[in-house]
Amino acid sequence: MPDISVRGLQMPASPIRKLAPLSDAAKAQGVKVYHLNIGQPDLESPKAALDAIRAIDLKVLEYSPSDGYSWYRENLVKYYAAYNIDVKASDIVITTGGSEAVLFAFMACLNPGDEIIVPEPAYANYMAFALSAGAVIKTIPSTIDSGFALPHISEFEKLINSRTKGILICNPNNPSGYVYTKDEMEQIRDLVKKYDLFLFSDEVYREFIYSEAPYVSAFHLEGIEQNVVLIDSVSKRYSECGIRIGALITKNKSLHDTVMKFCQARLSPPLIGQIAANASLQAGEAYMRHNFEEYKSRRDFLIERLNKIPGVYSPMPMGAFYTVASLPVDDADEFCAWCLSDFRYEGQTVFMAPASGFYVTPGLGRNEVRIAYVLNKNDLDRALIVLEKALEAYCSSR
Repeated sequence: MPDISVRGLQMPASPIRKLAPLSDAAKAQGVKVYHLNIGQPDLESPKAALDAIRAIDLKVLEYSPSDGYSWYRENLVKYYAAYNIDVKASDIVITTGGSEAVLFAFMACLNPGDEIIVPEPAYANYMAFALSAGAVIKTIPSTIDSGFALPHISEFEKLINSRTKGILICNPNNPSGYVYTKDEMEQIRDLVKKYDLFLFSDEVYREFIYSEAPYVSAFHLEGIEQNVVLIDSVSKRYSECGIRIGALITKNKSLHDTVMKFCQARLSPPLIGQIAANASLQAGEAYMRHNFEEYKSRRDFLIERLNKIPGVYSPMPMGAFYTVASLPVDDADEFCAWCLSDFRYEGQTVFMAPASGFYVTPGLGRNEVRIAYVLNKNDLDRALIVLEKALEAYCSSR
């Protein structure tokens, strides 16, 4: 049999999904599994989107334009204007989810061996997409004790060399829920400008910022407009992970034209997904406010409860719908697997994402997990009871 590619062998397994076979096996045994591992919102998608899908009366499910339908991109311009993000429809490329936007950004901007600097913990798929592009991720650790605040900008500068091509941030952050301040964003801006780097800015969670601090987009930063590559998606905003609609936004025409080559190679973003995403722009303030308040309430409940469990600590996340918590265990990967394979409390168990997979630096995150608060509070309450019982049993047996 021919050998598998080195690239394929090096591709990391998802910390979010790698334990899914254990979860499936538990469910097959009749066990109730509480999913805290994956950012799949449980709140309803907008009625306008569901109605738009039901109303589709096409004779042919055709290719859409490679950069997405112009009517959708024009409506996105109005959406971004509400956040003081001034872009044109021609700056926007519709992608198959935010993941494809990240991949196309890396493929268009990075040569093999180029380096990008990323604060860690970071969304695990960034590492996989960088590997696909032949690029190298250089990470700067942030710490749970600081609430995962941006490391001092001097730490970034230490890593910059002739191979450095860009900085990647996720704001609000997945997995930590940290929201970068205006001062932190301006420090990043100054570094990008000084060394003429790309700034890849994943802003998928902009609707979910729970602090009083203003949302600062990379496109709010003056002087680096040509350097910014904004990554976006409707998946979390409208509970539409399955329609696979994202966007890559750049004011750099040369970069836009290069990204379009990759878009043309994959032909078109999803037709039906664009119809649903476009309709979702009419979801209304009441829909968005309800979702915001629900996630904020869950966050408050989760963090208070986590920090009452002996040996557990979580900072208060300021955005998104995740937190990273430290547990009184030496190996969270082992503990998370054990919960699924060996532990049952009243026929129930809990599925969490080991945080080590969100770090590149060996050894970091070994006693941490990412928890997504995408369950209603009754289920969240039950999941935390199960987690506390699991920790008691696990720690007493070691």
